Amino acid sequence: MKVLFAAAESTPFIKTGGLADVIGALPKALKQSGEDICVILPKYRGIPSEYSDAMSYVGEVNVQVGWRSQYCGIKILTHEDIPIYFIDNEYYFGRDAVYGFMDDGERFAFFNRAVIEVLRVIDFKADVVHCHDWHTAMIPLLLEAQYRHDAFYHDMRTVLTIHNLLYQGVFPYEVMWDLFGLNNDYYMGVEYYGNMNFMKAGISYSDHVTTVSPTYAKEIQTSYYGNGLDGLLSSLGDKLSGIVNGIDTKSYNPNQDPHIYVKYRSNLAKKKKNKVELQRELNLPVKPDIPMIAMVTRLVEMKGLDLVIRVLDELIQNEDIQVIILGTGDYAYEDWFREAAYRYPDQVSAQIQFSEALSRKIYAASDLFLMPSKFEPCGISQLLALRYGSIPIVRETGGLNDTVHAYNEFTSKGNGFSFEAYNAHDMIHTIRRAVSFYYQPEHWRQITKNAFNGEYSWDISAREYTDIYHKITTF
Repeated sequence: MKVLFAAAESTPFIKTGGLADVIGALPKALKQSGEDICVILPKYRGIPSEYSDAMSYVGEVNVQVGWRSQYCGIKILTHEDIPIYFIDNEYYFGRDAVYGFMDDGERFAFFNRAVIEVLRVIDFKADVVHCHDWHTAMIPLLLEAQYRHDAFYHDMRTVLTIHNLLYQGVFPYEVMWDLFGLNNDYYMGVEYYGNMNFMKAGISYSDHVTTVSPTYAKEIQTSYYGNGLDGLLSSLGDKLSGIVNGIDTKSYNPNQDPHIYVKYRSNLAKKKKNKVELQRELNLPVKPDIPMIAMVTRLVEMKGLDLVIRVLDELIQNEDIQVIILGTGDYAYEDWFREAAYRYPDQVSAQIQFSEALSRKIYAASDLFLMPSKFEPCGISQLLALRYGSIPIVRETGGLNDTVHAYNEFTSKGNGFSFEAYNAHDMIHTIRRAVSFYYQPEHWRQITKNAFNGEYSWDISAREYTDIYHKITTF
């Protein structure tokens, strides 16, 4: 079966969040299961030269964006046996950032139509076009409205994966005709409080909708998590599925990771050596036997940072621990954590930066990994933490609820610690419970054993996606 992935970002080329990790890993798992798969991405200026210089020219085509005829160059790079096609247009993608521009509606209107037009140029007659998030969510509607008459596109089916419903691609309604050439026949499928909504269009016109965890699939059908689309999502029935993300277990392997100080498989003594080396690198007191709690996260509200701010002083003043934060985001959070590190230089290290190498060192060194998210569609950080034997402390929401299971000292089952209410005191109680088990060697060995033995690859999830592909192409 021929499957096309259309997305706005992918590791290792360009990344702003977890979407890139999925696009970088899932196609490889699908190819191993027998699918003929390729990926189409924008060619951003920020793609490292080691990749952009290796791309080969394939062809070009003019793409209509409303009344505008825009150049679309096509380049290819085969990466880890997956053909990756890049849409080349300097006007739209030759910028210093991926998102956040006033003309994002036009930029991704171009990309949606370019994906469809490029399929013919590269002669890839996809059975399934798998669209990811709002950036590609107009493809199902465009296929339905403007391409079904063409034999090349007639039988193509579409899947939309919602990675984060908070971001929907809402633009003035005039975009419908000005950028897509669509009339009001499609009003009910795209209209959103007087505007048009890319994500709503994808939900309305795709053949199947998935999201990135079973719990999140249920949550987005409620008003609290649905961001105005809960009614539409509730109406989908079995057209909506939740499939939990995996990780690239070959890349994220503490036994082979070149970024960490000491490689290990499940040896806690070797893991502790990583803690000592990280303490030295970050100028923290070298204390190998105290618990190290880490956060590798975007510094934004949805990650539960207001809970952390509420109780960090109390935690630091009453517990012999070290806390490490790595990430960037809202300036207010960045400044708060910098100031906390200034107040507690022996216990807090705030690394306000993005560093893939440092993040892996932190996964390998830390004993506990804190993710108190307000909402978390799936989350990948907790899976990486588990892979490296850093025990997650999470709030029971979205994919955190599906992948982290509270440790039960009586049954010896569970791979982490969790709390339900979005409440700072519930969180600090759970942190203290986790710390207490750290000081009980028998229990701690069991918890970490459960973490190391977990299945975090894409294999199971890839089979679920394959089942969906076959289902929508055989009805």
